[in-house]
Amino acid sequence: MTDAPSLRFVVPAGVDDPRRVSGGNVYDRHLREGLRGRGWDVDVCEAADAAHAASVLREASDGSRVLIDGLVAGWAPAAVEEAAARLRLTVLAHMVTAAFPDATDAAIDAERRALASAHDVIATSPWAAAELGRRGLADPDRTVVAVPGTFPAEPAPPPSDDGEMLCIGVIAPHKGQDTLLDALARLRTADWSCTLVGSSESFPEFAARIARKATALDGRVRLAGVLDDAALAEAYRRSALLIAPSRVESSGMAIADARARGIPVLGADTGGIPDALAGGGGLLVRPGDPAALAGALDAWLTEPALRARLRREALEARRLLPTWRDTVTTVARALEAA
Repeated sequence: MTDAPSLRFVVPAGVDDPRRVSGGNVYDRHLREGLRGRGWDVDVCEAADAAHAASVLREASDGSRVLIDGLVAGWAPAAVEEAAARLRLTVLAHMVTAAFPDATDAAIDAERRALASAHDVIATSPWAAAELGRRGLADPDRTVVAVPGTFPAEPAPPPSDDGEMLCIGVIAPHKGQDTLLDALARLRTADWSCTLVGSSESFPEFAARIARKATALDGRVRLAGVLDDAALAEAYRRSALLIAPSRVESSGMAIADARARGIPVLGADTGGIPDALAGGGGLLVRPGDPAALAGALDAWLTEPALRARLRREALEARRLLPTWRDTVTTVARALEAA
């Protein structure tokens, strides 16, 4: 009888904490459960800081297979370099730190060191893989793309209100909620509402600024915080349009979830968002440009033919979406080959 393949999976502390919902955490959880469902023995180790990450890597047996979340790898590049000499080490790159305009030299160097020492890299979008290669951070021959999957979902019913909009993501500068609220303030009609879903704990000063901007929009913007699965599903069900105004985005988990429901998406033309919207059902605008975003929103609100076309395309695109089973299969094959 063949032994089950084993894996030490090093993830950020709080991966299951409902108050710390992030695309990376969601991806890690689906990967953990999917690999276990395929018969893998997955030892999940949550690292709280660089010292903890280094300890987890040192404890791994020589020659064992280790997958480390890129966020954690960036905390402890020296430990990753040391571990790579004796482990089958793969880095899971959810994002490209060097692509963030506010990334520090230290963070960029840490990312470079961690990725350079890994035996191979798993990137979560074609854009991320290409960007890592373009910047010389990862060898394209050692990089595998495993895009976020979706679970089958019932198509969203026809919305009762075409002006009901949704934006999902941690309240953070790179997610662009300030661009969205500036655009909403420019709209020519008041016949709209928008719900912002996401934690405000990571960037409290930015979140406070978003809260002030939202208050100034006469109650039409709701800050919902973090929602559980049932409440989030209800938010999707009510919404006519998902808005993804990010300045930097590797893929966009919320985009995949909206696509699974046939909900059109208005996204920034940056990072992996264009890839995520391949197949139709979406509009792209310049990132960080409130006027361009307002123009696209005005078009959505005032042009029934545009709404009908985007809904039709979004519903048709559902059948083309990868599933989480597809994602796990890609990652499993990459780990087996490492």
